[in-house]
Amino acid sequence: MSQIQVELQDQPFSPLSAPATRRGIKVPAWIVLLLKNPKGRVGLAIVLGIALLAVISPLIADPASATNFSFATRLAPTWHHLFGTTDQGEDVWAGVVVGARRSLATGFLVALLATGLAATLGITAAYVGGIVDDVISLVTSVVFVIPTVPLLIDVTAFLHQRGMTTMILVVGFTIWAFEARILRGQALTLKNRDFIQAAKVSGESTWRIVFGELMPNMISRIAAAFVLVFYIAIIIEAGLEFLGLGDSAKASWGVSLYWATVNSSVLQGEWWSFLFPGLAIGITVLGLTLVLAGIDEVSNPRLRGIPTRRALLLRRRGPA
Repeated sequence: MSQIQVELQDQPFSPLSAPATRRGIKVPAWIVLLLKNPKGRVGLAIVLGIALLAVISPLIADPASATNFSFATRLAPTWHHLFGTTDQGEDVWAGVVVGARRSLATGFLVALLATGLAATLGITAAYVGGIVDDVISLVTSVVFVIPTVPLLIDVTAFLHQRGMTTMILVVGFTIWAFEARILRGQALTLKNRDFIQAAKVSGESTWRIVFGELMPNMISRIAAAFVLVFYIAIIIEAGLEFLGLGDSAKASWGVSLYWATVNSSVLQGEWWSFLFPGLAIGITVLGLTLVLAGIDEVSNPRLRGIPTRRALLLRRRGPA
């Protein structure tokens, strides 16, 4: 055995020579800042709490009692019926927690569809420019002025059905336009940055630059667009169902308000039939609004109280 091999065997094992361990998942910086933001924390706690109630609703309420006439009518809130019963014998508590599933699912899917369209079309139009930008801008302007309620009435009359799928498609395809304009404007400010020019020089394709370079650098604004469309979709869905354009046989917050109005519950003193579904909508929208405010503060240093470069320069120069 050579002298070099003997020296290597005598040396102690060093941890630096161990194989590299797998790195953990890196959380984006804006999510960490959002969790540290007071508004963001409160908003996420509200939204996640309501989502948890929706998930475990079969365990804390009987889904059948939300639509079946199973109990005595016009009962005020008690320990047996936390939110009381309607004048048709439905449990309001079951209607709120079971209906949260349908209302949140509708808002989430509408936000997913609308935000996906807005991000893809808006960023593509800003990056490509030319005739592509003109065509997408024209389509955006046309969709922007299409009223949602009359369109949904026409589609419902044509298809002879009222369902969750129809509402998701109609609302999603009519509310993406205003976010597309905002995302297009932000993409225009990023398209001339050095990292985009470097990707162009390296020969990257248009779709690779749009989805691999521009979108990741706009993720906080896209998340804000998603949250904004989410709570707008919940309000629109509840309003359309309140007008009777939804499936009244399914439990949701808007359907509960619809039946409370049709049966004149408030005029008969049954305030609980109208109050608790309305509170569910209001608390959910409040939580999403706080999340949106937290994202805005994370994205904008001025809202976070962090001095900008101009403010630091003025501070160093002192009073004029």
